[in-house]
Amino acid sequence: MRMYDLIMKKRNGEALTKEEIQYMITEYVNGKIPDYQMSAFLMAVYFRGMTEEETLAMTLAVAHSGDMVDLSGIEGMKVDKHSTGGVGDKTTLIIAPIVASCGVKVAKMSGRGLGHTGGTVDKMESIPGMQTSLDREKFFEVVNQTGLSVIGQSGNLAPADKKLYALRDVTATVDSIPLIAVSIMSKKLAAGNDGILLDVKTGSGAFMKTVEDSIALAKEMVSIGENAGKKMVALITNMDIPLGYNIGNSLEVIEAVETLQGRGPKDLTEVCLQLAANMLYLAKKGNIEECRQLAEDAINSGRALERLIAMVEAQGGNADVIRDTNKFAKAPYQREVLAEKSGYIAHMNAEGCGIASSMLGAGRETKDSVIDFTAGIVLKKKTGDVVKEGDVLAILYTSNDSLFENAQEQYRNSIVIMEQPPKEEPLIYARVTPNGVEKY
Repeated sequence: MRMYDLIMKKRNGEALTKEEIQYMITEYVNGKIPDYQMSAFLMAVYFRGMTEEETLAMTLAVAHSGDMVDLSGIEGMKVDKHSTGGVGDKTTLIIAPIVASCGVKVAKMSGRGLGHTGGTVDKMESIPGMQTSLDREKFFEVVNQTGLSVIGQSGNLAPADKKLYALRDVTATVDSIPLIAVSIMSKKLAAGNDGILLDVKTGSGAFMKTVEDSIALAKEMVSIGENAGKKMVALITNMDIPLGYNIGNSLEVIEAVETLQGRGPKDLTEVCLQLAANMLYLAKKGNIEECRQLAEDAINSGRALERLIAMVEAQGGNADVIRDTNKFAKAPYQREVLAEKSGYIAHMNAEGCGIASSMLGAGRETKDSVIDFTAGIVLKKKTGDVVKEGDVLAILYTSNDSLFENAQEQYRNSIVIMEQPPKEEPLIYARVTPNGVEKY
């Protein structure tokens, strides 16, 4: 078998066999296939696509290129949630405790932020003392004891994906739906959960900019998971507006706690209830309506917040800041951004808002950048709101006041104020299951 022949086969629009794909991934990880040949193959996939069978075969090959996590040491059904990334997306910190409080185990490996999207692990590390790197034994112990644990990805999980993603990043092949599906689902399959809920973001703050592309990606991933023996559901959620009002690490933890206390923003609360209901549905806790009621009860009773506190304490964190969020460290500098004219906020570029938060120190420019956990943005007005000249649009927070000017300019450029109110968009566009697509 030669890589040259596989490249030509895909270039000509033919489908590769399972054996050919397994050979290609194995030899690439072992260093036998050079980057320039794999780059050619990726570009051929970009233009020619992949069949459902090819995509599944490649996902399984990438998943099995490293460790496959065995979660059998955790009692009961395990359900995971994956978000394709957004701005103000602190949903994991809300829905994992909700689901755990309803008797479903959540053993989750999350990522760090890079670019305009924040990472759950970075948000958790804004809690003093919080450990996000646990060995397997401790990870299982925390899940069995508290019902949930969220840690950073560790070990040798899908090493082929790391190599492939680095190559896609520099060869303009990132936005290929089959390759995105392989990248996401290989890590999810390697992580060992029984059910997987996919939160596929769409809009200006998301990787997929249109609902149609988001549905296509969701269908691809649901198909892969189902064919690999997992219970699967995907929701297509709106990321044309930041989720909630707080953007930035400790700011987002504070808003997550407020939501678990029943006083969170309406949009964030609604999306979290829908996500949690679907995770409970995957765990066979009832139909969607019954599962939503369970999620609402978990918040209203305070059980969900108790689960978050229990996890924080089990992972070495200071839960005092969860019980009283005023105890979080505060940024030494803040600046109000005022409206320069009256009207309606007609559009927010969510990605631009995320970039502005990163520019204040809340994100990384490189993998080695140090995060300012107190930095970020608290929005005071969002799409559809009426504003008068001089109203506060947002408050910027940072530990370095020299960062204000550029971040403020970036934020202003992300806001459009017009005389007419915008058309209201749904929070959730569609639900994708193995049985089809349900549009809302």
